[in-house]
Amino acid sequence: MFTYPPSPGILQWLSGGQFASRLLRSLRLWWLLNRLYGAECHWATELPQPFRYGALRDRLFAPSHSPSETDSVATLVAACRGTDCVCQRSLRSLLTYPSLSQPIAEWIHDTAQRTGLTPTDIEAYLDQAPFAVTHRSLRQDLALLASQGWLTQVSHRGYSCLPASQWPQPPVEAVPTLDWSDLSPAQTWQLLHILESVAFVQPNLDVVINTLWERLGQLHPSTVKRSQSPSRRIFLHLDYILPPEVQETVDDFQQQMESLWQTPDGGVIQFETWVAKEQRLARVTVYPVCLHYARRAKYLSAYGIDPFGQVAWHNYRLDRIRSNRLRVLPWGDPEVPAILKQQRNTGTLPTPEWIEQQLEEAWGFNFYLPKALLILRFPPMFAKDYVEDTVRHATFRKIAYADLFPVVTQQITNGQERQTVLEILQRRSPDDAYYQAWVRVGDINVIMRLRDWRPQGEVIAPLQLRQQMQAEVEEERSHYIKP
Repeated sequence: MFTYPPSPGILQWLSGGQFASRLLRSLRLWWLLNRLYGAECHWATELPQPFRYGALRDRLFAPSHSPSETDSVATLVAACRGTDCVCQRSLRSLLTYPSLSQPIAEWIHDTAQRTGLTPTDIEAYLDQAPFAVTHRSLRQDLALLASQGWLTQVSHRGYSCLPASQWPQPPVEAVPTLDWSDLSPAQTWQLLHILESVAFVQPNLDVVINTLWERLGQLHPSTVKRSQSPSRRIFLHLDYILPPEVQETVDDFQQQMESLWQTPDGGVIQFETWVAKEQRLARVTVYPVCLHYARRAKYLSAYGIDPFGQVAWHNYRLDRIRSNRLRVLPWGDPEVPAILKQQRNTGTLPTPEWIEQQLEEAWGFNFYLPKALLILRFPPMFAKDYVEDTVRHATFRKIAYADLFPVVTQQITNGQERQTVLEILQRRSPDDAYYQAWVRVGDINVIMRLRDWRPQGEVIAPLQLRQQMQAEVEEERSHYIKP
C-alpha cells in the first residue's frame, strides 16, 4: 500500500525538486497517489485498467463539480460551494488527514527550510484549495505522475496503475552538508553576506542562506547571531529601486511565472500594466518567455498583444503590473491571440534562446527595436582612461580612423544619412579615438550610457541618436543661461 505521509520531504520528492513553486501541486500528487494506492480507497482495484481521466474525475469530485473542460476555476468552485467536494478543501484540511505524522507547526517549519518561503507565506498557502484548478491542470498532474513512474501511459487509452514493486522509491533523507574545510570563518561570513545581497534576484536563494546560517551555527556557535557577525569588508551594490513591500509583490509574480513554466504546455498570461510614458493602464495578453534583472528592476520579456494593441515583443517591468495576480489563459481560450495558437501548433513559440541571440546581435536591452551602426569619437586621453579595455557589448570595439569610411559605406544603407556621416568624419581629427558597435535605436540603456560620456563622447552615427544628444545638450544649456 501507499503509506507515505504528506511530509515536506515526500512532497519535495514528488515536486521534482521544485517544491517552492509546486507546493499545492505536490499535495495534489500525493492525494491522488493516496487515493489510487492507499489502504483506505485503493482506486487502482476499482478503476478500469487502463483508465481515462473522466473515470478518475468522477471519483475525485462531488456530483456538483462540473465535468466541463472549458469552465474557469471560479465557475467550477462556485458550483460546489457548501458541499464536501475536494475542490472546497484547503491545504490545511488535507494535511490534517490521519496520514500526517507531525504537528502542523513542525510541518510549516520543515517546509520553510526546504523552500525558502517564510512561515507567513506558507500559512497563506494553507488557506488555499489545491484542487481548485481546471480539469486541464489535473490531466497534467496525471501526465506528471506517469513521467515519474507511478503510472503507465497507454497510447490513446489513458493510464494503467502499477504494482508496488514498480513504484519509484523516495531518496534517503540526508542532512545537507557543505565543504567548509577550505573556508575561514571570515570567508564564511562574507559568502553569507553576498548571498543575502543578491537574494532578491532569485528568492529561492533563501534556501541556501538558511542552510548557511544553520551550518555556521554548528561550526561557530559563539558568533551565530547576526548582530554578532564580524565587520563586513566586501559590499555588493545592486541598485534595486523597489521598496520591500513592492518587492514582495514582484517576487509573487516571478513565482507565478516560474510555476507556469514548469507545466508541460506553458501558457498565456493576461494582466494590466501601467504605461508610464502615457500615464494609463493597459491590458496585455502575452506569452511569457523569460525574466531579466536589468536597469535596477525585474522585467518580463513577452510576445503577444502589447500595451498599444499590437502583436509585438515588449519588456514589462514587474513592479508596474497592476493586477493582483496574473491570469493564466488556457490555449483554447478565445482571448489567446491567433498567432500564438498558430505558433504553438507549429512548434514555433518564442524561446529564451532567440532573445539571447538578439541581445548578442546589438547593444540594448530592448532587443526588439531596430538596430543601427553606432560610431563614437572621444579625445584620446579620455578614451584611454574610461573607454579603452572596457566591455560594453560584444560588438563594441575600437576602430582606426581610416577604417571608418569603408565601414560606413558598407553598413549605412540610407544614402543621405551615409553621406552626412562621411562628411562629419572628414571634419574630425584622425588622432582622436573612435569606437563602433551595433545598437538598438531608442533603447534607454544605451542612451543613458551615451549621456554619461558627455561632454567627452560625440555620437557620429546613427543620426537619430546624434540629433537626440544634440537636442538634450541644448536643453541642458538653457538651464544654465543667466536670466
